[in-house]
Amino acid sequence: MRNTLATRLLFEMSQPGRRSNVPPKCDVPEKPVKDLLPADCLAAAPPELPELSEPDLVRHYLNLSTLNMSVDTHFYPLGSCTMKYNPKRNEKVAAMQGLGDLHPYQPEDTLQGMLELLYSMQQIFAEVAGLDAVSLQPAAGAHGELAALMVAAAYFRSRGEKRTKVLAPDSAHGTNPASAAVAGYEAVTVKSNANGFVDLEDLKAKLGNDTAVFMITNPNTLGLFEPQIKQIADLVHAAGALMYLDGANMNAILGIARPGDFGADMMHYNPHKTFSGPHGGGGPGAGPIAVRKMLAPFLPSPVVVKNGDKYSLQDAGLETIGRVRSFFGQVGVFLRAYSYIRSYGPDGLKKVSQHAVLNANYLLSKVKHFLPVPHGERCLHEFVASAVKLKTERGVSAMDLAKRLLDYGYHAPTVYFPLTVREAMMIEPTETESKETLDAFAETLFRITGEAPDLLHEAPHSTAVSRPDEVTAARKPQMRWTAS
Repeated sequence: MRNTLATRLLFEMSQPGRRSNVPPKCDVPEKPVKDLLPADCLAAAPPELPELSEPDLVRHYLNLSTLNMSVDTHFYPLGSCTMKYNPKRNEKVAAMQGLGDLHPYQPEDTLQGMLELLYSMQQIFAEVAGLDAVSLQPAAGAHGELAALMVAAAYFRSRGEKRTKVLAPDSAHGTNPASAAVAGYEAVTVKSNANGFVDLEDLKAKLGNDTAVFMITNPNTLGLFEPQIKQIADLVHAAGALMYLDGANMNAILGIARPGDFGADMMHYNPHKTFSGPHGGGGPGAGPIAVRKMLAPFLPSPVVVKNGDKYSLQDAGLETIGRVRSFFGQVGVFLRAYSYIRSYGPDGLKKVSQHAVLNANYLLSKVKHFLPVPHGERCLHEFVASAVKLKTERGVSAMDLAKRLLDYGYHAPTVYFPLTVREAMMIEPTETESKETLDAFAETLFRITGEAPDLLHEAPHSTAVSRPDEVTAARKPQMRWTAS
């Protein structure tokens, strides 16, 4: 049953004169306001705020919260986004006195514990990546991509080389070409072959002395490890270019393979995907980058350095690209990630990936019989199924399946990505889900594929909002309520 109270706006619930408290008698001298405040600080009229009682206000937000889906309340198999459960101990660590209440403008000698922790995170990220230097500044994965491409641009300028193109596979995350364009490069798409891997001939044809960077996600968005990765790296380096690793899928290879070892010159992490941190809502986020030694002088500044037993913030090098974020990054995210990493240890992090791969392959084996998986009998952390047969035979699309899953209490997988698979459903169970949860999800998805098309076309039936015009909402968002 829909909770209509939860979907009413505060302005719609407002009643003139209603209050949530009764303030005491004013003790400000009874002078005209204009005598107490400058004229340019006064509004012509009080703000038109909703007038509500405290119970109305509390119930509104509590009811509204029940409409949310989250990893704490639902199974969330959102492929590519790695929506795994994050232990609450890490939230407690991030809020500890002496960590959560520090201010970045404090003198460095009062921040030594925090700086030591951040220095340790730089070292850990470098080790896991198999690279040499790290910046914690970027605020999110795409921001990390942009920062790394800016580092690459500064590197080539220092060498007197004019390189104008960034190459990325057609299965890449959309942020790859977008970041390239924002960084001032021409984005060039490299085709995939029939097996879902990089088409080497197309890569060779597009590599040249104008190529700055080849961006690759490995494991790729089909959940497959690129078997040609060493050959790709050799081709890119022979052209004088750099190879960038989109680190969105690091949850599949922690402690098993290091990007620097298979040829990457730079990469970003998504700590909330790979380690621990809140998901969704646009933040908080972080997108630290790791680079090879020759790129270290160009990193964003400041970085944390150690001199004896003291820690301080210093410029990365004389050729730094400067700040890309205020202060030195999203510290709260790194506190959570630090707690997660130290809790697991090196062997534990390897098991994280092994269990993520096991869960994904188990779910793939349960789903492939009724939703074919075009690429690979096996996968790593995620796989891409296709609803194209259902679409052809019964008129049921991947979007129909995704919407109907909401009625059963499951968040939908990623749909229609990557674009290289028709009617794609990208499913990532992560390592944190139980066999029982995976069994129940597979059985529900199978049941939905047998339901009447008309029922599916109108799904979801249990939510306050069913099928909004998502294109219009994205292109013409209405961010302000007005009375009708």
